[in-house]
Amino acid sequence: MIEQSDVEVEVEEPEPEDDSSDDGVDVTGGDVTAGDEDAEDEEVTLIPGGAALGGPVADTVLGPMELPTILAIANQKGGVGKTTTTVNLGAALAELDYRVLVVDLDPQGNATTGLGINARDLEHSVYDVIMADTPVEDCIESTSLKNLFLVPATIDLSGAEIELVPAFSRELKLRRALEQIKDEYDFTLIDCPPSLGLLTINGLAAADDVIVPIQCEYYALEGLGQLLRNVSLVRGSLNPALDVRGIVLTMYDGRTRLAAQVEDEVRTHFGPKVYKTVIPRTVRLGEAPSFGQPIIVFDPTSRGPQPTGTWRRK
Repeated sequence: MIEQSDVEVEVEEPEPEDDSSDDGVDVTGGDVTAGDEDAEDEEVTLIPGGAALGGPVADTVLGPMELPTILAIANQKGGVGKTTTTVNLGAALAELDYRVLVVDLDPQGNATTGLGINARDLEHSVYDVIMADTPVEDCIESTSLKNLFLVPATIDLSGAEIELVPAFSRELKLRRALEQIKDEYDFTLIDCPPSLGLLTINGLAAADDVIVPIQCEYYALEGLGQLLRNVSLVRGSLNPALDVRGIVLTMYDGRTRLAAQVEDEVRTHFGPKVYKTVIPRTVRLGEAPSFGQPIIVFDPTSRGPQPTGTWRRK
């Protein structure tokens, strides 16, 4: 059993809220529009960047995590540390003797190269799993860590968004594939692309919970409300068990007031959903992927692994 949160706080019962309509919201992305004219009279909480936050997904505090589990690392904003979080969290869990499978669902393939796998040498990838129903077992690659495995991505995945449009049951392709091997791994971590397209929807539909990395900068907060709303839509139509497991603050620079302000805003709105540990901005953490290694292998003495190691134990 893995304890859900490392934040010990008293949570007040939220006041009842009026039901809001999801009419006019596109699950595959785009602007979120109100379903009726009364929506503009609703009281919503805004943070810098104009993202409307709150709601059932944001307010629910989850219980202990049961293994095996599938976690989607998702945020529609690019450059917030999704891949770095996925790779290094997976490596840290593997170091604790958990069997971990990382699924690279991003066409950029950064998790693949970050774990030392050359995409040009691959016979199969996650693209074949989704588009050709290739068994996941045929795509799994071992890494430099004993308990860490990878389902790699190649550039072919960039065309999957278009190819999936006419496909039958297109949103559940990945879930059906992972159901076959879920019990073989304690943790399956899905590195979602920076979008709200069909690949991300596949990742959310396959996951038990979502972890949302947020960069401690102004623009990273934009679109967060839409991501949470899409999580609610996926939960309502494709995956009833889906919820936000937690929010991790990344690239924290303690020398700036902005980082502290962003942290305060996020903690104010999400409370115990936000992990107490923050991941600092460090050059060594940024250098590790160029050597195809997680930070705990590349430089165990770096200040990057210390908070990552603390967070992964929670």
